[in-house]
Amino acid sequence: MATQAFEDIADTFEFLDDWEDRYRHVIELGKAMPPMSDALKTPATKVDGCASQVWIHPTVADGTFTFAGDSDAMIVRGLIAVLHALYAGVPVGKVTAIDAGAELGRLGLDRHLSAQRSNGVRAMVTRIREVAAAA
Repeated sequence: MATQAFEDIADTFEFLDDWEDRYRHVIELGKAMPPMSDALKTPATKVDGCASQVWIHPTVADGTFTFAGDSDAMIVRGLIAVLHALYAGVPVGKVTAIDAGAELGRLGLDRHLSAQRSNGVRAMVTRIREVAAAA
């Protein structure tokens, strides 16, 4: 059920043997994301439950879900990019059907993130799912 953008990340992860290389790739994905406007970094878009500062600004246009996101931590910004690849462009009615835990598990992130980072990813996924369900 993953998007092609997420499948591309999964393919790259299979090619990279070393977790340091995978972490570097996640960071590069974050660096490649367009910057989120400071005007969108408000208490309403801040994600609670993350050790770092994280903002997610979801939008639905023509029935399609996407979001802008940012963090003050490079690895977290990369994780936002991975989530963006998983969810952006998906019909809003199908967002909640995506099993983010299973998809991220394909990348091995469930085994290689600290407990705080894992909690932060879960908080971001919860925010995304809540917004999509309300749309």
